[in-house]
Amino acid sequence: MSHLKFHWFLPTNGGDGRQVVGGGHGVEAGASGRPASVPYLGQIARSAEQLGFEAALTPTGAWCEDAWLSTAMLSTVSDRLKFLVAFRPGLTAPFLAAQMAGTFQNLTGGRLLLNVVTGGESHEQRMYGDFLDKEGRYERCDEFLTIVRRLWTGESVTFEGKHLQLEEAVLAQIPDPLPEIYFGGSSPAAGVVAAKHADVYLTWGEPPAAVREKVEWIRKLAAEEGREVRFGIRLHTIARDTAEEAWAEADRLLAGIDEAEIAKVQAGLKRSESEGQRRMLELNAGSKDGLEIHPNLWAGVGLVRGGAGTALVGSHREIADLIEQYVAVGIEEFVLSGYPHLEESYRFGEGVLPELTRRGLWEHPAPVQARASVPFGAAAKAAS
Repeated sequence: MSHLKFHWFLPTNGGDGRQVVGGGHGVEAGASGRPASVPYLGQIARSAEQLGFEAALTPTGAWCEDAWLSTAMLSTVSDRLKFLVAFRPGLTAPFLAAQMAGTFQNLTGGRLLLNVVTGGESHEQRMYGDFLDKEGRYERCDEFLTIVRRLWTGESVTFEGKHLQLEEAVLAQIPDPLPEIYFGGSSPAAGVVAAKHADVYLTWGEPPAAVREKVEWIRKLAAEEGREVRFGIRLHTIARDTAEEAWAEADRLLAGIDEAEIAKVQAGLKRSESEGQRRMLELNAGSKDGLEIHPNLWAGVGLVRGGAGTALVGSHREIADLIEQYVAVGIEEFVLSGYPHLEESYRFGEGVLPELTRRGLWEHPAPVQARASVPFGAAAKAAS
């Protein structure tokens, strides 16, 4: 089998800290001890790159810093790390988005991946001037990705859709290579768009049996389109030398989550129209009890955080075992995060990744010689 890919996360959603930083998906970001500054995010990016993470996901929404601008700034303080830039297709004209992707890809030496987020919160979309309902957003997303992919081929595109129109559009900034499109969504409308356009379908961290159902669903839809799709999963991680240490850390994080904050955030998240968010809320049931929903899978993060709400918790070996369970149901890529992101990147990168290497499942994407000898900036110049 091909080697697994691991990605990290850049906490531009209100910053980072030693407690769970809540927010997201229409809910205001919680307090943090470390602001989302270029120096701190740059530390995370450089650490992720050194440890062997392929890319770093940067979120999108009213509650976080803009993903395009943040990652463009951070690309100058790293060499190899790719950026999985989350963006909402309805808020940028398709030609401009295609041009931005081309510029980013060409000026960073091919370090862009795109996480297309259709948007599950109408009240937040309206802040951006987008008044389509959820069904309309998926229709527009389909049109948008159709246009962007055609523009990336260099052809002249004239398009008259239900939601989007453009005339004789020719893109000068063709990205090389073309950025892969990551796409998530648990509703029937999301499945249709993923099958037609996604290179990688992303799911949040449900138990392996539920993930298997999603993989089979999207795989079947993609086959009907004559396509194959890879699969990834978005999770947090609490990895330690022993299981006792890991669960003690989970307990510490849980103790720092206020009951009043849980009630407030859960009420906000219940407004979401996202089927995936609904499924995340079901896993934690708004309660601090019964949060280990599968061996070594903990739903505590989702009590106060929208989006990814589950964490891999355990010893390095136990987490590697659970990763193998996900691999067995079709997952090849893992988008991870932890609190604080800097320290947890090392705990996972120096604990779990070597264990996966021993099992023949992962290898560092950069040769040892290159990691030791290339000064910052040199790799990007060589690639351009």
